[in-house]
Amino acid sequence: MSGSGGGPSTATMQDVQQMIAKKDELEAEIKAFYEVLEDQKNIGMDGPLVDIDGYPRADVDLYQIRTARHNIVCLQNDHKAIMKDIEEALHNLHARDKEKRLKDEAEAQAEALQHNLDLPVPFARVDAVSPGSPASMSGLQVGDEIIAFGSVNSKNFQNLQNIATVVQHSEGRPLSVTVIRDGKSVHLGLTPQRWSGKGLLG
Repeated sequence: MSGSGGGPSTATMQDVQQMIAKKDELEAEIKAFYEVLEDQKNIGMDGPLVDIDGYPRADVDLYQIRTARHNIVCLQNDHKAIMKDIEEALHNLHARDKEKRLKDEAEAQAEALQHNLDLPVPFARVDAVSPGSPASMSGLQVGDEIIAFGSVNSKNFQNLQNIATVVQHSEGRPLSVTVIRDGKSVHLGLTPQRWSGKGLLG
């Protein structure tokens, strides 16, 4: 009763759909047999098959009633079994989905970690960016971690004076700046120049 997937534990969504279709068929058959019993003076599953004198009733079709009752019992057992299979299969499908999602997340985290290991160590962090400044126009954002600023990088950086020197010598000329943002390296073009605020960057 577990569909073509070889049991609920290995069932696919398609198997579950087949099981549900089978369940619907069983329910339709059970309903049809209950209708047979209704037609027999609404005798149901427990109505007496003998009269008050203990003789078989002559006002109903006893063979039809017995057959219908027997079939209902068998079909109900099948229905119970398939409901159990459906429940188990759905549970296993959800468990497999969850396992796959956790595996994918773990792989993505491992990939991000590996990517972070490949990134150079930042030597400065952007604490403020003035609106309308050259830094702001270049797309620099607060929180960006700088790994390259013109010729300055994490290998040759000593102090912030290194950056100041590069800025002074590059007035009006675009500088290549690389930052780490959200765990990824982002390349920006920054042109130090005079503006309404203080300094050449802002």
